[in-house]
Amino acid sequence: MTKFNNYIIILLAFTSLCWTGCKELDLAPENTFTDLTYWDSEAKAQSVLNTAYSQMYGSSRFFYNEATSDNAFNGRGDTEGAASLAAGTYDPSLGRLQGEWNSNYTGIKTCNILLENIDRVPNMDEGNKARMMAEARFIRAFLHFQLMTWFGDVPLLSKDITIEEAQEVVRTPKAQVLEFILEELDQVSLTLPTQQDLTDSERGRITAGAAMALKARVHLYEGQWQEVVLATENLINGDAYGRYGLFPSYEGLFLPENEYSQEDILSLQYVPQFRTWGQFFDMAPLSAGARLNALAPTQELVDSYMTEEGLAIDHPDSGYDEENPYVNRDPRLSATVVYHEYEWEENGATRTIYIKPGSDPDSSAPDEYVPGSSSTTTGYYTRKYFDPTHLVQFASGLNLMLIRYADVLLMYAEAKNELGQLDESTWDLTIRALRERAGFDAATALQFTSGLGQEEYREIIRTERRVELAMEGLRIFDIRRWRIAEDVLNGWAHGAKFGPPSEDDGYLRVNLRSFDPSKHYLWPIPRDERNLNPNLTQNPGWN
Repeated sequence: MTKFNNYIIILLAFTSLCWTGCKELDLAPENTFTDLTYWDSEAKAQSVLNTAYSQMYGSSRFFYNEATSDNAFNGRGDTEGAASLAAGTYDPSLGRLQGEWNSNYTGIKTCNILLENIDRVPNMDEGNKARMMAEARFIRAFLHFQLMTWFGDVPLLSKDITIEEAQEVVRTPKAQVLEFILEELDQVSLTLPTQQDLTDSERGRITAGAAMALKARVHLYEGQWQEVVLATENLINGDAYGRYGLFPSYEGLFLPENEYSQEDILSLQYVPQFRTWGQFFDMAPLSAGARLNALAPTQELVDSYMTEEGLAIDHPDSGYDEENPYVNRDPRLSATVVYHEYEWEENGATRTIYIKPGSDPDSSAPDEYVPGSSSTTTGYYTRKYFDPTHLVQFASGLNLMLIRYADVLLMYAEAKNELGQLDESTWDLTIRALRERAGFDAATALQFTSGLGQEEYREIIRTERRVELAMEGLRIFDIRRWRIAEDVLNGWAHGAKFGPPSEDDGYLRVNLRSFDPSKHYLWPIPRDERNLNPNLTQNPGWN
């Protein structure tokens, strides 16, 4: 379906059918979708499926999950609980926890309703039915994966449950939830079409490649390295699950004219004017029309970008100049982060962004760092996913990629290294290919070095993953699965070198973080859920 038609169907499902979803796991929705008389056409079944699509994920979490990690800081408010989660100051009453629980189980319920009622549709094409059921099963697996990743053991709901059943449901062991997710993905990958099988009007629908890529990510998060290799090789070698590749331009990959590129495996679908997201209203430079800066990259993220020669900035031969820090750097830095004296391009015009206090020659300084003002809280703004065609208040119809081919290559490289199998051919296929696409040309950045060991390559791959996927909402999951959150989320998160020299060499102290490894690797089960259902046990360290 086209993006426009997809939106219209979703809109009809929410308005004329009055779909509200359930606010808690123990409440069954009283709505038209559960009315047996509803299921009289394929179009109505498609409406339910499109509702499930819309419940998979949201733009707010896509961006603000970065601020739960060391990549960004949510300096105003507590959007998606990001500030509380990053600082370690939350408890089971935090709204984000309840929101995560509610939204995922609401989507699971929609999928189960579709799967249990679609056979009632008269004279439905069997091929369309099988495909729609496979899409619903994928979404249901995706939502269970989100819950399992945050909470560990969670109720596994493979069928729609009654109110009475919901009040007695217990947490399913994580291993059982994991097995269910993987079995579902294996089965639906045999039914779903490949990306190349989609017509133009079907772009954006779930494919066999998306199922295989999600399977790889599930195995990655569990450290099941051989399984990661097998799943990613299905996408890298041959086209049984679709033909994917790197888009030629890193910066161009995130522009609206390049949607549905060969790199896009699974995306959140948006529609200009009708179904949009607007987070850049609080992320872009104020001089570009933003309202204020609530989500800003950290100095820690900026420092992770290497030099053009492929050296870390603290390497003795890097040539890094702390007083001129943004020159001779990884080209992905300027495609992602807006820094002092950044050349901002928009609609054919270029202007300089002045952020350092007192540096604007015109003294207007809307982007200048000023403590307590509406400007950046870290001395940085965001560029990646800026939509030059945006509408008023940065409303954008640009799709947001949940899984892209670069991630597949990074998963493959990481798994091969963890298995002790990283060689020059793997390096060239993955890290070298990503760096060449980014714009590196120095041999020191591109060539495989056989003298390095597994631990050294582990750090290289992890850094590559950080900068390639920065501001795409994935860093928090990486630092949790690598078990390094207590290292990177304890102490101060920093901003640019605009602070007093007596504190941290002048780098702004923007947020004091705390991460307790004895409890923070699993979120607590929301307090309201346990009040409603005492059979839901709590995770270690939480009340």
